[in-house]
Amino acid sequence: MSAAEQVVEELRGHLREDAPATQPTRDGIPTVWIDRSRIEDTLRFLKEDVAQPYRMLYDLTAIDERERGHREDQPADDFTVVYHLLSFGRNADVRLKVPLSEDDPTVPTATDLWSAADWYEREVWDMFGITFGGHPNLRRILMPPTWEGHPLRKDHPARATELPPFSLSEEKARQEQEALRFRPEDWGMSREGDGTDFMFLNVGPQHPGTHGVLRVVLQLDGEEVVDAAPDIGYHHRGAEKMGERQSWHTYIPYTDRIDYLGGVMNNLPYVMAVEQMAGIDVPERAQTIRVMLCELFRVISHLVWFGTFTQDLGMMTPVFLMFNDREYALDIVAAICGDRMHPNWFRIGGVAQDLPEGWQEPIRAFIERMDDHLPEYERMIMKNRIFRDRTLGVGAFTLDEAIDWGVTGPGLRACGLEWDFRKKRPYSGYDRFEFDIPTATHGDSYDRAVVRVEEMRQSLRIIRQCVDGMPKGPYQSRHHLATPPDKERTMHDIETLITHFLGVSWGPVIPPGEGFCGIEATKGNNGYYLISDGGNIPYRVRIRTPSFPHMQMLPLIVRQASVADVLTVLGAMDFVLADIDR
Repeated sequence: MSAAEQVVEELRGHLREDAPATQPTRDGIPTVWIDRSRIEDTLRFLKEDVAQPYRMLYDLTAIDERERGHREDQPADDFTVVYHLLSFGRNADVRLKVPLSEDDPTVPTATDLWSAADWYEREVWDMFGITFGGHPNLRRILMPPTWEGHPLRKDHPARATELPPFSLSEEKARQEQEALRFRPEDWGMSREGDGTDFMFLNVGPQHPGTHGVLRVVLQLDGEEVVDAAPDIGYHHRGAEKMGERQSWHTYIPYTDRIDYLGGVMNNLPYVMAVEQMAGIDVPERAQTIRVMLCELFRVISHLVWFGTFTQDLGMMTPVFLMFNDREYALDIVAAICGDRMHPNWFRIGGVAQDLPEGWQEPIRAFIERMDDHLPEYERMIMKNRIFRDRTLGVGAFTLDEAIDWGVTGPGLRACGLEWDFRKKRPYSGYDRFEFDIPTATHGDSYDRAVVRVEEMRQSLRIIRQCVDGMPKGPYQSRHHLATPPDKERTMHDIETLITHFLGVSWGPVIPPGEGFCGIEATKGNNGYYLISDGGNIPYRVRIRTPSFPHMQMLPLIVRQASVADVLTVLGAMDFVLADIDR
């Protein structure tokens, strides 16, 4: 019995008379419909009672079904709440769907089961207006407090031209400013305790230590942090909403802007999800090129993190040295892709063009350069007494806490769990490469640095194998949804010319269905959950980013720390604001 069949049978045994309906999906993840009256105990059953339980709430989102046409064998509902659970023991996922009506879009909260459910449920309420009964603080999270409506509903405008002209009167400006005033009671905080008046300190949203427009309000007793309240959404640009107005192809550049330090690695889970839904096979050469560029961007991203992290702690030299290395790597990216930070180079079915002549030499030179520089950086930073004093034991969390909060990537591996999507669920040919999964044991800021430094070394190892063993062959699939017909044929028969015209002007038409694809990105697990209604644009685009649950964990790991330690924790987290806000 497969893992998918096993969990379905377990759910049928648990629900008995409320036997669940199943739904086939393109990704093969078992997808089960659960009545909202049974969702709470079903989630608890999967998390606590089954063998090799589904311990992580990997994602939680919703779908506005009201304009969807292709819904064969699915309940007739207006909204659907979607739970994506992950079992490390089974190396398997399960997707639970709860149908809701527009008249009563309410479902019980899961915050008593997973700490990570807090922000996910707030996001669903903010975007869709679905209420989670029992949630302790159901308020807007990505949109401003004064926003009217729920943006990911299909009847909410997607473009500014569909709204009245913007104006900001003095009265409205005062209202907006007042809405941003921090009131501790709204965040479950008290102004005083044990005869002490607490002080509340704003860090950001314009502060170099927050690495972007992030606001963190600290509740202080002297220099000690009593609690913290991350306030996000200042970088929200409606990336998922934009996906519903772009063709499958023209949305690719938007993915570059999610983790804007990850470059082409943002493209990969999106194009792989589309390929999965359309049944497109990617040639081996294109897969290897993708791996090489992704690992190059992993090194680039980690260099930015390492340099700025040490700068946060008062070291100035490393950031200049590492940004020099990054510039060298970005020159290679520009030579291959035509652009640096936002190359927009992966395509559905492969890559935009083949590697240019002479591409091997600069990459080999970069590998040699980093082989020399990484040991120097380790001596300079990892063995530095001040760096160790500022990071050892700071911001530590256990493996159980990491799983409860949805931590993935280096933060999870720093707690001792050897979990990496490239090894556990190889994609794009990663099973053809030899590399190790770095881990640590203490789960603190220092160990998160240990893991990332070793990850750079392993990425260079993978890149070297790509250079030495680059296969020959096409760089693009010949599937009709990925590549236009040959120009010679379009000049000879009208059917081919029409196919070419429609493919270029409208973009590919993806068969109805849905599927998810996740990868091991620079900051953790990044994935796209896509739904096609049989058209040339996605019906729903859901972006699961690692930084969103990671930032949610901040209050837990800074309590009883000092104000200075907060910047250490933020630096060690390695987040990007667009990755949080989308």
